[in-house]
Amino acid sequence: MSRIGLRPIPIPDKVSVEVENGLITVKGPKGELAVRIAAELEVKQENGAVTVSRPNNDRQNRSQHGLARTLINNMVEGVTNGHKKTLEIHGVGYRAALQGKTLNLSLGYSHPVTITPPNGVEFQVVQDEKARTTQIVVSGIDKALVGQIAADVRKSRRPDPYKGKGVRYQGEVVKLRPGKRAGK
Repeated sequence: MSRIGLRPIPIPDKVSVEVENGLITVKGPKGELAVRIAAELEVKQENGAVTVSRPNNDRQNRSQHGLARTLINNMVEGVTNGHKKTLEIHGVGYRAALQGKTLNLSLGYSHPVTITPPNGVEFQVVQDEKARTTQIVVSGIDKALVGQIAADVRKSRRPDPYKGKGVRYQGEVVKLRPGKRAGK
């Protein structure tokens, strides 16, 4: 039994949810999102909450039940508060700067790395002088898209396992490997 799928999703006052033939549309103060869920699942809106139910306990229906509830909940949270991921740049000479909406990264390559965000995603660059790091904040209303763009930024220079230099998520711990030993 899906414990996640059974929980109702509370709908805030400024958010409207429309259900039509498996297409769920959520509108809120920050924007509008839509997702198509499995046709077997039933979505009901009553008493200021949305519930997702399944017709039977088939393996396919069980797997889709919790997923559909989580997708709808992420959409409701996204149009009210938004989602964000924070990345940190560690390394001497590694920099990030915004040029309009485009993110320009200097990561030790012979060329600058530029990342243009898709619609609905924004970048912010914050310099933390105390910790000597640069933070990149990726924000938007679509949780999956924000996570994918953050992963793409991280992929531009993954953390080095020997020195720890590179782009990493905030709070990510990079376990450093020992280098070669000189003689025995």
